[in-house]
Amino acid sequence: MMMTALKAQCKAELLRTMRNRRFLLFSLLMPLIFYFIFTGTLGDHRMVDGVEWKAYYLMSMTIFGLIGSNVITLGVRFAQERTQGWTRLLRISPLPRWCYIASKMFAWSMINLGSILLMFIVCGLAKGIRLPAYEWIGCGLWIWIGPLPFMALGILIGMLKSAEVVQIVGNLVYMSMSVLGGLWMPLSTMPDLIQKTARFLPSYRFGQGAWSILGGHLLGVAGTVILAAYTLVFMVLSAYILKRQEAV
Repeated sequence: MMMTALKAQCKAELLRTMRNRRFLLFSLLMPLIFYFIFTGTLGDHRMVDGVEWKAYYLMSMTIFGLIGSNVITLGVRFAQERTQGWTRLLRISPLPRWCYIASKMFAWSMINLGSILLMFIVCGLAKGIRLPAYEWIGCGLWIWIGPLPFMALGILIGMLKSAEVVQIVGNLVYMSMSVLGGLWMPLSTMPDLIQKTARFLPSYRFGQGAWSILGGHLLGVAGTVILAAYTLVFMVLSAYILKRQEAV
């Protein structure tokens, strides 16, 4: 019974997302456009930290797209469901809350995986990127697991007053973290103050994991701990705010 409900929720979430123009724009179209613009402008073979620019920037733009979908699309979706009374209806339905949350997490994991594969296949073939299999797999797995703090952030932002406010705040957070986190341009090209600030941002630590794999380095413990800490903080804040809203 529960598995049937879980499958139905996952299917509904996937279908709704694939029909969402916001998702198609922020998660798929924008990263592809930016990738081809910046690799075409700066040249495919420029080296960044010992890695070809076309491979380095592929990871940056794949991560950029995933952050957008998890912060904006997921945040707006959660806000709409909350303001329309959907989450209130779930409390009086036989569907357990864990099933609702699990279906969202599973569905968004599948959506993220599809986005990663699309970026890797389209950009990899178009630019002739040649990487060892373990680097493709390692980067893909890291980018697939890495969005957890941004899922939690999207839900936290989704607690705001309305979907319109969530859209504005989500865009500001998304673009700020992407630029300051070194996803648009390598952090080494930015002023010292931004470089120092970026090391505390989840966007930079997310990107750093993929860039490290490309450079033949191990994943940094500090970056993993920072991402885990952000996930925990965002989840705790979301749970607290949701509890307060339900009490009211």
